[in-house]
Amino acid sequence: MPPESGPPPVQIRVLGCSGAIAAGCRTTAFLLDDRVLFDCGTGVGELSVEELTRIDDVVLTHAHLDHVQSLPLLADVVLPTRMAPQGRGAIRVHGLPATLDALRTHLFNGVIWPDFLSIPSAARPILTFHPFAVGDVLTLGQGANARRLWVLPAVHPVPACGLAVDTADGWWVFTGDSGPNPACWALLQSEPLAHVVADVSFTNDLAALAERSGHLIPSTLADALRHVPGRVPVYVTHLKPGDDALIMAQVLAIDTPHHIERLAPEHRFEMAARV
Repeated sequence: MPPESGPPPVQIRVLGCSGAIAAGCRTTAFLLDDRVLFDCGTGVGELSVEELTRIDDVVLTHAHLDHVQSLPLLADVVLPTRMAPQGRGAIRVHGLPATLDALRTHLFNGVIWPDFLSIPSAARPILTFHPFAVGDVLTLGQGANARRLWVLPAVHPVPACGLAVDTADGWWVFTGDSGPNPACWALLQSEPLAHVVADVSFTNDLAALAERSGHLIPSTLADALRHVPGRVPVYVTHLKPGDDALIMAQVLAIDTPHHIERLAPEHRFEMAARV
């Protein structure tokens, strides 16, 4: 008999990776294995209705609008299909307690948007909330399709986190929106890393704004990379439109052994799954 095939590879598709909107710029959203969203920015609008209906879990790094604004519209469009008698049921939304509380209070409040935590009924809503804490390791999916996610610390004006996906090639790391974050890099320093996706939002001359808003600039990315072992590929995300070319010029001037490039919409990561 031929050997059994191994688990399917881990696939992560970039739907949006910009720090704001403009023509061709979509805000943060990543699609894991066609069924899990990491953040829910405007990039989610790149998916077809059929693709949207396959999403079972949304994992949010924080509550800022550019990372959550497509969640209400996602709930609206998939409700008829997912809540049908033979449908897939509710979408599970995972986040820090403060993130979920902010969505409940300020978004799904019947004013800004209908309360999809009780639609079509309180007993069987289209969205369910599932809190986690920094440091938790989540398992999403089942069997060969199960994926382990590590919730990493982040430094931002609101409670926030980063995310890492466990693969046979090492951790795929997404810093989330974060300023200088030594606690995160200390955790990762002894870990095998496959890729790092890091937020760099502003040019070096906007250091004060970056510090206040909780983002990296090229010089603080350079400081962080000194704590990343080996020659891990680094992808820069969340650049502000209009300044993006200058940000990347400053990033590419960093003296580092790591390969650095700008993350692009529709970029796809594929890594071997951990058995």
